[in-house]
Order: sequence, then C-alpha cells, then structure tokens
Amino acid sequence: MDIKNKKRIAILGGGPSGLFVYKRLIESGTNDFEIDIFERKAELGSGMPYSSEGANDEHITNVSDNEVPNIVTPMSDWIHTAPVALLERFKIDPNKFNEYKVVPRLLFGQYLSAQFEILRKKASELGIITRTHFQSTVTDISYNLEDKTVTVEILNRDSEEFDFAIICTGHKWPIRHEGKIPGYYDAPYPPQKLVQKLNHAIAVKGSSLTAIDAIRTLARHNGSFEKGTDGNLSFQLLPESRAFKIMMHSRSGMLPAVRFHLEDSHLSNKSLLTHEEIENHRKNNNGFLSLDFIFEKDFKDIFRDRDPDFYQRIKDLSIEDFVAEMMELRENLDPFQLLKAEYVQAEKSIKRHESVYWKEMLAVLSFAMNHPAKYLSAEDMQRLQKVLMPLISIVIAFVPQKSCEELLALHQAGVLDLVPVGADSTVEPQNKGGILYNFTDSNNKSQSVYYKTFIDCVGQPHLSYNDFPFKSLLSQKAISPARLKFKSTQAGHEAFTQDQETIQKDAHGDYFMNVSGIAINDNFQIIDQYGAYNKNLYIMAVPYIGGLNPDYSGLDFCEAASLRIVEDILRD
Repeated sequence: MDIKNKKRIAILGGGPSGLFVYKRLIESGTNDFEIDIFERKAELGSGMPYSSEGANDEHITNVSDNEVPNIVTPMSDWIHTAPVALLERFKIDPNKFNEYKVVPRLLFGQYLSAQFEILRKKASELGIITRTHFQSTVTDISYNLEDKTVTVEILNRDSEEFDFAIICTGHKWPIRHEGKIPGYYDAPYPPQKLVQKLNHAIAVKGSSLTAIDAIRTLARHNGSFEKGTDGNLSFQLLPESRAFKIMMHSRSGMLPAVRFHLEDSHLSNKSLLTHEEIENHRKNNNGFLSLDFIFEKDFKDIFRDRDPDFYQRIKDLSIEDFVAEMMELRENLDPFQLLKAEYVQAEKSIKRHESVYWKEMLAVLSFAMNHPAKYLSAEDMQRLQKVLMPLISIVIAFVPQKSCEELLALHQAGVLDLVPVGADSTVEPQNKGGILYNFTDSNNKSQSVYYKTFIDCVGQPHLSYNDFPFKSLLSQKAISPARLKFKSTQAGHEAFTQDQETIQKDAHGDYFMNVSGIAINDNFQIIDQYGAYNKNLYIMAVPYIGGLNPDYSGLDFCEAASLRIVEDILRD
C-alpha cells in the first residue's frame, strides 16, 4: 500500500491502556496504518501503577498471572527470560513460579514493558511502522473539523497531525494542597515521598488498596515485620518512632475484603446478558437500562443452578435489601476481626481452588454493568452510587494475603486503627501545617482532631469536565460534560429544586444529572456539545470517563475497551 494512504494513528500514553490498543492493532491482520506512541516517561508498558510513580518494592499486584488478560506471552513463560538481577531483587525463583500467586508491582511493570517490546518487533516484521516518542508530554489536542484530523501538541516539540488519536494518559491525581501545606499529601503517589521516619500519629483518608499501599510504605520505615516460629507476622516500632501510629478514616467504617480464588479468572461469565438482550430491554424501557434488570439477570439468575441455596436466600431481595444483608455482618463485626476471618476463608479458597462464589459474581456484575452504565437513568445511577458501589468497592478490592498479614500485625501491635467517619466529615488544612479532621464519631459526637501528617488515600478521583487537561477541545466544544437523564420528570424536578449545580433542566422540560468526566459513546469516542460523536478521537483515560464508567476494572477494562476502539478504527 502507498504510504500516503496509510492511516496515521496516535496512542497518547504508553502504559497498560496504550499496550492493549497497540496489541489489538498489531494483531488485527492488516498493516494499512502507522503508529506513533507518545509516552511521558522513558519506559513503555508499566504506566503509573507498575512503575516507581505508583509503587515501591513492597507493593504487590492484586491479580495473579492466571487472572491477567492474554497479551503476548504469559508471565509464567516470561519469568524464565527475566533479568537475573530483577529476579534476585524480588527473590523470585522461576522454577518455583506459581501462576496463582500475586507478584511485586514493579516486577509486573517490567513484564508489561517486555510485552510491549515483543509487540514492537512483531510490528516491524509485519511492515507496520511504529514511532515511539519517550519523555514526550502531550500538552494539548485539537480537532480539525474540515480535514477530520487530530492535532497533538507535545511539550518542547512541533505539533503533529493524525487521522486517529486514542487518549491513554492513565491515572491523574490533582495537586491541591500538597507543597503548600506542610505534612499534607494529596495522594500517596509516588510512594517514595512517604519514605520517612515520623514520630507522631498520621491520618489516612480511606481504607482502600491505595490506603494499604501508603500504610505498607510508612510501616517499613518506622519499624520492622518479623515472622515468628508459629508462622504469624509481628511488628516492632523503631525506638525513634515510638509515637508513630496510623489512623485510617473510613466512611464505611470497614476494610476491603481479602483476595480469593476466582473460578472464572477473567470475569467473563458466559451467562451474562448479551448486547442484543440489553438493546431489546432498552427499546421497551424508553431507552433506559434498568439497574434492577441488570441485577436480576447478571447476578441473581446466575445462582439458580450454580448455588441454589444462595439463590433462595436472595431471589426476592431488592438491591437495597441485598446490600443491607451483606453489609450487616460487616457493620456488626470489628473490621480487623472480620479481616482475620476473611483471611482464613480466602486461604482455604486459594489452596482448594474454590471460589467464594457470591463475591466473584459481584465482581462479574460490576464489570458487566460498567460499559452500559451510560444508559442508566439518573435515578438508577444515584442508587448505583449510593447503594451498590459501596458494597462492590469493599468486596472486590481483592486485598492480597501478604497485605492482610501486615495490616493484622500492625493492628495487633497497636500501630494501626480504623476510625469510622460520616459522609459529612471534612479535612481542614492548617496554614502552619497538618490538618483538622472534623467528623461525627460512632457515638454521634462531633470530633475535631489535629494531625501533623495527612495522606488522602481515597483512590483515583473521578475528575470533572472542567479538569479535562486538553483545553483546545474544551474551547472548540468538541467535548461535553457527562450527564444522565431522569426517567421521572417529577423525580428530576424534586432533585432540581434541591441541587441546581448537579441537576439541569433543558428547553424541553427534561431533567439531567451531571456526573463526573466527559460524555462518550459505546466505542469510547468523545461526544461534542451538539451531541455528535467524533469519528477520530477516542479516550481510555479513566479519570475523565468515570461518570459513565463507574467501575473501570484495571487490565480487564483495558482489554475490553481496546477491542471496541480498534474494531471501530479499522471498520473503515
């Protein structure tokens, strides 16, 4: 093919999202395109979570090799070719490698980088030109409506024009107070900044995997873990860190659940609703996808044959009743007692290769409803956010066993505690340093506690339309805020009277709820302010599409989204 007729495709970001898009293109069976990859760092594949920007040596993945979507070679094969120094650093013996065990995140990042390299060689053999631009920060993107081209601006370089661009810029933690308020950290990343000795109590906001990352780093530099002859882990503080203590502040008052054996390691249950079934349902429901319908078909019904006893227990429960029942045990037990019990249950699950099936199906449900969530009514999105997602976020966090052991050892040593706080809790930065944590405690008493050090660990924030970094697309009205329509005009009107910032009324008298991020269609194409989708510009950057994709599940999300995007690009 004449090089002039080849499509020019830009992948903006060379982390895991970019890796899956690249893989799909290379394995598409055609070579009528050339690819430019722009990566801010000096390495492809690892992105933020699996590089030094998101991990230290102590941080581990919450997925094992058998749960990683197929890239080129499985990790169990790659580990035999990995650099010896890398294996020694992480004490990995390739001959004893177990595909069911989690691995250090930095090691996994090297694996992803190696996969990228294999794909680049494969591209070269297939006659596909790949230009890789390292240390290249994308500063702006604009769209030429006449030429149907995308212009990409790169820091300290000339801008370039492409036929298609896929935004794969990955995680983003906005810096709001860090650097201005001593002792205040907007996120625990990069974790190297937490490598410090602290002789006072520390406030951690959140009890997610992000919080556990911070806790594991802080603990290592203020004490040491030791395994006793009984196999149990204990923790001892350093003399200079006698007053060191970590106070986790959790809105739910709960810790996430422990990783167990997944029967279907890729959450691709064959019993799930098909695209046609969802479309048929929407046709008969004014275009909306009912959350109750998804809950019935993609969760409850799957238990009919698989676990009839559990099905009988839940078959008549609404989402609200089901969540209340599942949360009741968690609310009534001390979180660390529950963590210990779940740790024992998870150990059995992994040793016997038996799933904790209702938890697995909750992960499947979360993944299944993520993509079609843009068709929920505003009422159902509110229910999803307030009722179902709190349970899902706790149950499918999949805390690795090693992390559990350390949390329990820290709690046993009196170094780690969990403070339940209400939804009305606030963090008040203090000009001279530190924060005041204002909250209502479990006895309904108002508290205002000073902490010299504060770390916000609530995880990746869903960023707003106004946070979108590529300002030319904003000024061109090429993107629009994500929003969902109210099914009931009355419910919309009531919501509108209480909150005119989030709820809007259009010229036709319909009510809409703004959700975070920007509007996209089923193929992850951006939608402009006139309702038209852009045929040349796609986005996989999770912070900016979280409103319409409420649970983007790591590598599984990358695999599913990349398939839709590449199929769409090559359809022409």
